[in-house]
Amino acid sequence: MISYIIRRVLYAIPILIGINVITFLLFFVVNSPDDMAMSQLGQKYTTEQQIEDWKRERGYHLPLFHNPSVTGMAQLQETIFYQKSVRLFVFDFGSSDSGRDISYDISQRMWPSLAIAIPNLLVGLLVTISFALLIAFFRATYIDYWSVIICVALMSISTLFYIIGGQFVVGKLMRIVPISGYDIGLEAIKFLLLPVIIGIISGIGASTRWYRTIFLEEMNKDYVRTARSKGVSETRVMFAHVLRNAMIPILTGVVVVLPLLFMGSLLTENFFGIPGLGSYTIDAINRQDFAIVRSMVYLGSVLYIIGLLLTDISYTLVDPRIRLS
Repeated sequence: MISYIIRRVLYAIPILIGINVITFLLFFVVNSPDDMAMSQLGQKYTTEQQIEDWKRERGYHLPLFHNPSVTGMAQLQETIFYQKSVRLFVFDFGSSDSGRDISYDISQRMWPSLAIAIPNLLVGLLVTISFALLIAFFRATYIDYWSVIICVALMSISTLFYIIGGQFVVGKLMRIVPISGYDIGLEAIKFLLLPVIIGIISGIGASTRWYRTIFLEEMNKDYVRTARSKGVSETRVMFAHVLRNAMIPILTGVVVVLPLLFMGSLLTENFFGIPGLGSYTIDAINRQDFAIVRSMVYLGSVLYIIGLLLTDISYTLVDPRIRLS
């Protein structure tokens, strides 16, 4: 078990290094610091001195990989690659282009994102798996037929429609909860209720249909027919056999949304005015704050790799045979 986890961690290290290098090349080679400066200052009436001052204020005036003007290790340390990319490995995000501490902003904005994403994930999984088990239990009946039609209809509707429709009906017409905004403590519940409900409803169609397919595939396998032939009840077959053996593909799907637990939802936070990491990233893109965007890209990559690692570990709990692989 321990050796299995160590191997998975070692596999993740070169992937993380590769992501960091590619991100650096995209931000500082494909799009040079001069391009960043001109984009911020404006294409017209920008002097060379203004560009140089802008780069110097943000540390973009240094050489990319090697600084021959200094001696010793400083030749590697006094470079953009070391200052802006190598430090990311220890989660030193530095300052944004506007001068704010990125690490402090992340520590403050992660909580609203988690407040939306955690109940959305947990309640969503409970609802969709329950619906999928129910539909699979009544397979080849009118319940199964109409449930699939409803799921296809739900998954065909854009998330943006759910957001705007929910804000108009629940927030404006019925006035049950605020349309947008955020508060601290228990007062935040009234602002989070509508985004969480919309997030769950918008994901029911696709997730339920996918889980139904997984359960139906498991129900046609030999071990299920053997259990039924031994007189095991259909309820026990569904929960003790089908659900447990279907957990591996379910866990694989869950890992895709794990980074969103921390990173937040770009659309939801932006439309509901919630100061999470999703809206933080959108605002940085609109302001062309390259330091924040670069940090969020790296952080999202780290979280995704952690999610993959946790998924591999959870596989060993669901299927002990994987420990030997």
